[in-house]
Amino acid sequence: MVTWIAWGLVLLGLVVLVLAVLPVIGRLGRLRRAALKMQRQQARVESLQGAALSLQERVEPLLSQVETAQRRLAVIQAKRGR
Repeated sequence: MVTWIAWGLVLLGLVVLVLAVLPVIGRLGRLRRAALKMQRQQARVESLQGAALSLQERVEPLLSQVETAQRRLAVIQAKRGR
């Protein structure tokens, strides 16, 4: 009689444990998908950062040329009396 009660308690404990673990397993799948999404976004951000750096490197010489052109224009306008 006591062994049946002991087995019943063990079985009840296992059922409670399984019921507690099932929601956690469901959440793990969602967490995994979220982590993969974040990794893809991080890769996109790194790619965009590289493109932005490349663009900045191309723009810097152009800014220097614009400043030179503005100075020349100012000299020309000053000579014309404006």
